[in-house]
Amino acid sequence: MQNPEISIVMPCLNEVETLAICITKAKSFLEKEKIAGEVVIADNGSTDGSLEIASKLGARIAHVKDKGYGNALIGGINAAQGTYIIMGDADDSYDFSNLMPFIEKLREGYNLVMGNRFKGGIKKGAMPFLHKYLGNPVLSFLGRLFFKVKIGDFHCGLRGFSKEAFLKMNLRTTGMEFASEMIVKASLKNLSITEVPTILSKDGRSRPPHLNTWRDGWRHLRFLVLYSPSWLFLLPGVILMLLGIIFSLILMKGPFTINQINFDIHTLLYSSSFILIGFQFLLFYGLTKVYTVENELLPKSNKYDRVFKWINLEKGLILGAILIILGITLSILAVKDWQSLDFGDIVSKAVLRTIIPAITCIILGTQVILFSLFFSILGLKNK
Repeated sequence: MQNPEISIVMPCLNEVETLAICITKAKSFLEKEKIAGEVVIADNGSTDGSLEIASKLGARIAHVKDKGYGNALIGGINAAQGTYIIMGDADDSYDFSNLMPFIEKLREGYNLVMGNRFKGGIKKGAMPFLHKYLGNPVLSFLGRLFFKVKIGDFHCGLRGFSKEAFLKMNLRTTGMEFASEMIVKASLKNLSITEVPTILSKDGRSRPPHLNTWRDGWRHLRFLVLYSPSWLFLLPGVILMLLGIIFSLILMKGPFTINQINFDIHTLLYSSSFILIGFQFLLFYGLTKVYTVENELLPKSNKYDRVFKWINLEKGLILGAILIILGITLSILAVKDWQSLDFGDIVSKAVLRTIIPAITCIILGTQVILFSLFFSILGLKNK
């Protein structure tokens, strides 16, 4: 038998109240539109009779032992035989009798077709207030900002994609953040993405949903941030270092006043710490980038290879040595100033203006050398 064109995959964990109507709508849609398809129930350990309902209605059951929304869907999608996959929750909140907009876009060649509930309509009581006006809008905005993908609803549970695209995404998350990972991975791998309006109806179950507002919201946010090291480490690091360098250069010459507020040696100490903290952020950006790329969590780019050619152990050792020598030189000058005080108590701010940059340079130089050594070790596999 030839593989079906469409596989409609539903994750299931004790959905006895709504599973039958979802399967019936999905199968009726396939028959009405004369589409060769199947309904796959990705069961995550149901004990309420859901499996009997699915079997009776002719759906294919994929048993998934590992718990979690992401695990269930990955298991179900891997078991699906269709060229295209439509995934949706089995709680009767999505209309499986109206899937043609998704299928038409997939047939046009799009790799991922997202539903947009804000464009299609959210019925009264279908989405909690916090999800509708805070959670979804904020997380969707961050997703667009971090990954430059024009999707208005990152967390719509109704979406379609080709089986080939799914395999390319190499999705790994096990929980609700699976929804975000799919869009992020599709974007990072330059897959074509579009969206269609879809209606969200009120959950047909009498029991509370599996979704936990704060826990799962945090998991989505954590995933978006961790998969964007540029926003997590690079941007804060650059800002802190620039502020630290600018203020340090000004304060090394002497104090300055803004609106009768005097900035002096104590501010220089803080600005130097900005440089060190900012540099730590940059180091973590580099290490995170190497780890995520080498472990295939993020795709490798031409820029990544160019960086490895430009940054090497020898250059790092030279730069680190220069910074340490500069720090030692400044320290010698500070000792001479101290000598002029007969090695007594240092009360002169001029001496401290030399000591603080000296210590900063020595610490920075040491960090550069250690980072270069570790970066080279990580890069052995790359080379």
